[in-house]
Amino acid sequence: MSLNRYRLRHLAKQGHRGALRASRLLDTPDRLLGLILLGNNFINILASAIATVIGLRLFGNPGIAIATGTMTFLVLIFGEVAPKTAAALYPERFAFPASFVYTLLIRPLHPIVWLINWIANGLLSLLGLDPQARGSHALTRAELRTVVHESSQRLPELDQSMLLSVLELGQANVEDIMIPRAEIVGIDITQHWDDILNQLIHAPYSRLPVFEGSVEHTLGVINVRLLIGPLIDRKLTLSDLKRCLAEPHYTPEGTPLTTQLLNFQRQTHRSAMVVDEYGDIQGLVTLEDILEEIVGEFTTSPDSDSQGITIQDDGRYIVRGNLPIREINRELKIDLPTDEVSTLNGLVIEQLEALPTVGATVNLPDAHIEVRTVRKRAVDTAIITTFTRDEAEI
Repeated sequence: MSLNRYRLRHLAKQGHRGALRASRLLDTPDRLLGLILLGNNFINILASAIATVIGLRLFGNPGIAIATGTMTFLVLIFGEVAPKTAAALYPERFAFPASFVYTLLIRPLHPIVWLINWIANGLLSLLGLDPQARGSHALTRAELRTVVHESSQRLPELDQSMLLSVLELGQANVEDIMIPRAEIVGIDITQHWDDILNQLIHAPYSRLPVFEGSVEHTLGVINVRLLIGPLIDRKLTLSDLKRCLAEPHYTPEGTPLTTQLLNFQRQTHRSAMVVDEYGDIQGLVTLEDILEEIVGEFTTSPDSDSQGITIQDDGRYIVRGNLPIREINRELKIDLPTDEVSTLNGLVIEQLEALPTVGATVNLPDAHIEVRTVRKRAVDTAIITTFTRDEAEI
């Protein structure tokens, strides 16, 4: 009963004979328990009866008390505490050999075990309990996180970090990691053609949205690599650009990251416009953004040298206001709340319950935030001082 069920299944799949026998026995735990307890109680009662007879013959009536005390001590030490403690500490070492014995005994003793179980199950039914119920061994997300944390000595740090990130992926939505609408880099075909060509030549990304006037009028997505030849030859025209456009894709802002990752996989595209309940575009989410939630920042990102977080000599951090809170938490190893807002600017406004001003401060259990600069009624940069919860209480 102390066997790790997941390790047992793993060993059984590998063909380990002891694991296979133990797994089959645990498929019917009532029969197994009935067999074990039948043998256990039979031996204990038989030993007590023999000890009582010996005590009576050697010491007379006082021998009953002597036999009772002696057998209680012997059974507790050698029949209960010591062997069961050893079996709990080393379950596989004891269970696999014992499974061979139990497998041999369970068939000839089946009628007796069946009768015992029938009576016991009938009693449980009278008490309103379901004897056929089976406890679930499925783990919740929180329990899986605990398993990963406790496996830190066997898992490399990178593997552990990635596993934890995968478990957290379903708790975040696309709006938590999207590129805000104001920061979307794209091609506006209403601009002068020379400006468009220059933007394509110096494009920081391989895929760019193409729109007319604003992102609300997105025409499609262009793969800049398809235009390398015409760009070099200076033969690219607006008609050529439009013919190379791929259909834009859209996703609701509340879509979980796991769902969006599957959408990217099924629909074989790598970006999607994030829209709100009114259909207005709020931002852009890419496959790279989701993968970075699992494996961390890619060093090939065009802005990898300045991810929006700069550490100062005094240990404080200068952070961009539009940076996602999830990224701040990951980089600074803190736990800023992400329930209602997704960016640092949103968090400051939520805490202040007013528009931010230079010098405004927010105190949280994990950090002290001071607004450093403001642009267009939003936090441009802020200074974050991190500390432990114990330091915060002091």
